[in-house]
Amino acid sequence: MISGLKRVVITGLGPVTPIGIGAQDYAQAQRAGRSGIGPITQFDASQTASKIAGEVKGNFDEYVDPREARKLDRYTLLALVAAELAVRDSGLSEGELRGERTGTLVGSGIGGMKTFEDQARVYVERGAGRISPMFIPMQIANMATGHVAMRYGAMGPSSTVVTACATGTGSIGEAARYVQLGLADVMLAGGTEASVTPMAVGGFSNMKALSTRNDEPEKASRPFSATRDGFVLGEGAGVVVLEEYEHAVGRGARIYAEVVGFGVSADAHHITMPAPQGAGAQLAMKMALRTAGVNPEQVGYINAHGTSTHFNDLHETQGIKHVFGEHAKKLAVSSTKSMTGHLLGAAGAIEAIAVAQALTDGILPPTINLTDPDPELDLDYIPEGAREGQVEYALSNSFAFGGQNAALLFKRI
Repeated sequence: MISGLKRVVITGLGPVTPIGIGAQDYAQAQRAGRSGIGPITQFDASQTASKIAGEVKGNFDEYVDPREARKLDRYTLLALVAAELAVRDSGLSEGELRGERTGTLVGSGIGGMKTFEDQARVYVERGAGRISPMFIPMQIANMATGHVAMRYGAMGPSSTVVTACATGTGSIGEAARYVQLGLADVMLAGGTEASVTPMAVGGFSNMKALSTRNDEPEKASRPFSATRDGFVLGEGAGVVVLEEYEHAVGRGARIYAEVVGFGVSADAHHITMPAPQGAGAQLAMKMALRTAGVNPEQVGYINAHGTSTHFNDLHETQGIKHVFGEHAKKLAVSSTKSMTGHLLGAAGAIEAIAVAQALTDGILPPTINLTDPDPELDLDYIPEGAREGQVEYALSNSFAFGGQNAALLFKRI
């Protein structure tokens, strides 16, 4: 780690995912290799090629007043639930969070997609005069951060990362920097997305990016498999409580893991296609290692971006081999997207939570559905179920349309 910076640890976990809500349910589902993919229920998907998604099921009245929830796009609602779960898990009181030493950074790749679609329909069918006055406040991508800050009276550093599928990872990394620099003692950070909507599914389907294994939805997300045919769209949110180490120790907090490295880069190559050999991804991974002062041989596990698309899985694997050399063969690598689907802007956040849990509990999550490995992809992807394994350092990768990459490195405490 760069000298002079404060240490940053994770003391609260708030996952809201298609396989579980809350840290315990989420961890148990990973270890069981449970799929959260099923037929789309939020709209009639009969006109789209892909008719499956990872939807979040549950009632959120315990976390957000139903009257207030009606004024929120679903992406903001999911963020508020995730934040409340993380805060409860951390043991911090609302009084301890209130004020300028607590900050917020909850990103979204798209923002209020459903609100945008609903109000566009109103405009076309009924005219501009009938557009809801809540349209803009519900739709814009910084409202998750704004509402989380208001909920807890967090007046410290506040921002929003919007880097498509790298958003959740970038949000946690940027928030950690505020703590490292001494600008905040606590940050509520992560990502949220609720894009299981007609236009999002239709758009990704027409790009040929989504799996069309509609008759076997639980087997559709199959990273590193020879028969993978695209990613499965998911929704959800992940928020973590980041805390300055001495602050956490001083209050006797449970510490899941330490955030020790963060890397970001650009492919500068293509709007959707990863750079050959994962060139940009390599830079992000190397930066995460360099900022932590950690050698590649010290890393024991990687939570891969692993989308279940041909080029992502290929180039990420190649990138890992370039960065880790011979050690790549000794690494455990898995994609939890095989269970959750791809949560876009929330993906990196729930995957960071999975890594923190793996470091804490010594159980590495599996890549499910990997029954027919692609012969080009020859790393250890944990295909046979969750594995016991205590590692010291673990990496979490996220790569995005536009060629934006982010990687976080965590250390076991």
